[in-house]
Amino acid sequence: MTSAASTPRAFPGERPVTEAVVREHKLNAREYEAILALLDGRTPTLTELGIFSALWSEHCSYKHTKPVLRRFPVEGPQVLQGPGENAGVLRLPEGWAVAFKIESHNHPTAVEPYQGAATGVGGILRDVFTMGARPVALLNSLRFGPLDDPRNRYLFAGAVKGVGDYGNCVGVPTLGGEVVFAPGYAGNPLVNAMAVGLLRAEELITARAQGVGNLLLTVGARTGRDGIHGASFASEDLSAESEARRPQVQVGDPFTEKLLLEASLELIRSGTIVAIQDMGAAGLTSSSAEMAARGGVGVELDTSAVPTREAGMTPYEIMLSESQERMLVVAEPAQVEAIRAICQRWDLDATVVGRVTDDGRYRIIHDGVVVASIPGQPLVDGCPIYEPEARESAEAVARRSRTPSRDDLDPLEALERLLDAPTIASKRWVFEQYDGTVRGRSVITPGGDAGVVRVEDTGFGIAMTVDCNARHVLLDPYEGGKGVVAEAARNIACTGARPLGITDCLNFGNPERPEVFHQFVEACRGIGDACLAFGTPVTGGNVSLYNQSPTGAIDPTPTVGMVGLLEDVTAAVGSHFTTEGDAILLIGRTAGHLGGSAYWAELLDCVGGPPPPVDLEAERGLQEVLVRAAAGRLLRSAHDLSDGGLAVALAECCIGGPWANATFGATVDLARHADAVSDLGWLFGEDAGRVLVSCAPEHVAALQALAAEHGHGAHYLGLVGPAEGELIIRRDERRWQWSTRRLRAIHLEAIPRRMAAPGAAEE
Repeated sequence: MTSAASTPRAFPGERPVTEAVVREHKLNAREYEAILALLDGRTPTLTELGIFSALWSEHCSYKHTKPVLRRFPVEGPQVLQGPGENAGVLRLPEGWAVAFKIESHNHPTAVEPYQGAATGVGGILRDVFTMGARPVALLNSLRFGPLDDPRNRYLFAGAVKGVGDYGNCVGVPTLGGEVVFAPGYAGNPLVNAMAVGLLRAEELITARAQGVGNLLLTVGARTGRDGIHGASFASEDLSAESEARRPQVQVGDPFTEKLLLEASLELIRSGTIVAIQDMGAAGLTSSSAEMAARGGVGVELDTSAVPTREAGMTPYEIMLSESQERMLVVAEPAQVEAIRAICQRWDLDATVVGRVTDDGRYRIIHDGVVVASIPGQPLVDGCPIYEPEARESAEAVARRSRTPSRDDLDPLEALERLLDAPTIASKRWVFEQYDGTVRGRSVITPGGDAGVVRVEDTGFGIAMTVDCNARHVLLDPYEGGKGVVAEAARNIACTGARPLGITDCLNFGNPERPEVFHQFVEACRGIGDACLAFGTPVTGGNVSLYNQSPTGAIDPTPTVGMVGLLEDVTAAVGSHFTTEGDAILLIGRTAGHLGGSAYWAELLDCVGGPPPPVDLEAERGLQEVLVRAAAGRLLRSAHDLSDGGLAVALAECCIGGPWANATFGATVDLARHADAVSDLGWLFGEDAGRVLVSCAPEHVAALQALAAEHGHGAHYLGLVGPAEGELIIRRDERRWQWSTRRLRAIHLEAIPRRMAAPGAAEE
C-alpha cells in the first residue's frame, strides 16, 4: 500500500459537497463548521463527508447523551471490562467470565421487520464473540402497537421470525425476553437484542489497534451496497418516507455468521491477532476509526482492496456499507498467512486492506488516490456535544393525576381479561419459534422470571433477564428508572442467582424535545441510583433516540439486561407451582398501588396516576432473602409480582410454563394482611418489591425467619391445590374462584387467536 500526504481528491463521478448535500447527510451548521476546522478550512470530499455523517450520527457519537451516561456507576470488583468496548465483561468463579451486551435495531425493523430483527441478532452476537466469548444465550425485548392493527401483526410476525431464524441457525439458545403491545409503539416498534457469552478471563481481547506497521484485514462476507447510511437512518425520526429506506436495511446470513463465529474464536485463541472488531453500525468506517482512536494511532485503508460483491463500488459506498457478517482484524505482518489458513478452514477469506500508521490520521486511498485524510482522534471524539433543555411537560404532570372514569369491574372478569391481554398472555407463540435448548446447557428456558444456563462443566450457572415497565417510566421517569433495575434484579434473584451487573438499551424519542430529554435524564438518574444501591455496575449498552413517528414519541423505554451468578446451578428455582400441598407465601409489603397498573391500562384505558415508589434498600434485602432461601433449598418456586399484581401472579403460578403438562389449583386467604387495602388493590395493585413463593410446609417457619432477618414479612397465604384444580381467593366473606384449566386456555390462546386474523402475512 502506498501512503500519500497529498490533499484528498474527490473520487471520479462523486457529487461535489454543497450545502444541500451537507443537509442530506444530517449534519447541522455547527457540525459542518467543526468539520471545516478539522480539515483546515478545505471542503471535504464526499467520502469524507459520508465518514463524518456516520461517525457523528447520534447512533455512533452519543452527542446528546454522553454527559448523562458518564454519571452511571461502571466500576466494581466483578468488572473485567466496562463501557467502551464491544461488550461488557464480568468475572465469574474458577477463572471464567461472562460477556454481555444489548442493542437496538428499531428503525430497520420498522421498514423491513424480518431482516431488521434478524440482523439485530447477528450484530449483538458479533459484539460478544469479538471479546473472545462463545455466545451461550440470546434474549430480546420486542415492543409493537396493538395486535388489532394488521400492520402491527405484520411487524410482530416478521420480527419474531427474524429473531428465531437467525438465532436458531447460528445455534445459540434464546432463553428469555419480553414482548409488549401498547399504542405508544404503533408508529415505531422496538427490537432490542441481547447476547450473553462465556470466556476464560485470560482470553479476553479488545478492539484496540496497536503496533505501527501492523496490518488491517477484513474477514468474512464481502461488502455490498446494503445498509449504507444505516447509522444515520437510526438517528432520525421515522416518517411517511421511511419506507423508502428499505434498501438501507442490512441482509443477514446466519450460516456465514456461524462460520465467522468459529473462525473469530480460533483466531483469538491462536494468538495470531492483535485486535478484532465487528463491522456494525457505519461498517468499515466505525470499526477502523474506533480501533485506531482507542489505540492512539492512525490508519490507512485501501478501499480498492476490500472484497466487494458488486462491481463498481465507490470508496464512499465501501466505507459506509453495513453488510453483515464482517470483521476487521489487526495483526502483525508475519501472522497474515496463519490468519488466512485459519479462515480458509472455515470457508472465509481474510484480505489485507490497510495498515496502522504513526501520524494519527485516518486516511482512505482508492486505486492509489487519497480520497479522505482526517485527524483520527477528533474524527471519533470531536463531534460537538449538546446539552438539550430537559423540562417535564404539563401533560406529563397531569398524567400522574389521571384516574379511570370507572373502577367497578368484577374481579372474576378482570383476571380473565388481563390474562387475555397480549402483553400479559403466554408468549408460547413466540417461544415456539426459538430454540431454547440447543447446546444442552439451558437450565431454565423461556417462560420463567429469568433464563439460566450452566457454565460449561462447572457447578455454577448464570441467570439473565431483560426488563422494562415503560408505563411506570412514562408516569415518573425517575421512579420508573429505579423500577426497571429493581424488577430485573428481582427476576434474577427469583432463580436463586445474585445480580452482578447490567447492560442497557435506552429507547427514547427526539432528544431535542425538552419533555423527551427530561424523560431520558430522569430515567438514567433512577437507573444509576438503583445500580449503586445493588452493586450492579453498568457495563455498556446502547442509546436509541429519535424513536418518533408522525403519531408522536414512543413511550420512554429504558430496557435493562441483567446477569447474575447462581453459585449452585442445581439449586435453580423455577417460577411456577410444582407440588400439591406446598405453602404459598407473599414476601414484601402490599399497599394496593394501582397507579400505572396493567389493570387500569388494559381494562380501563387509563395510563395514569403515580407509579409505585421503589424502596431500594428493601429491594436489596429482598434479593438477599431469595438468594439465601434458594441456597438453603427452602423454595419450590418464586415469581416476581409485576403486570397484573397478585391475581395475575397466582394465575401464572397455577397455569405453569408454556409447555406445562397440567395446571395446579391454589387456595389463598388475604384476610388479616393489609386490611386497609381495597380488594382491587390487593388483587391487581403493582406495588414494587414483592415476590410470590411456594415451599414445603416444613420450611415455612425458616423462610419467615430469613425474611424477617432482612426486614421483610413473608405472609402465609394458603396452599397449592391439586392438578387441574381451581384458583380460589378469599378475603373475609368474599370469594373469587376460577378454573385453572380455563385460565390456561385463555392465556395460551390470546396471541395465536389474534395472529390468525388477516394481516400477519408478508406485505
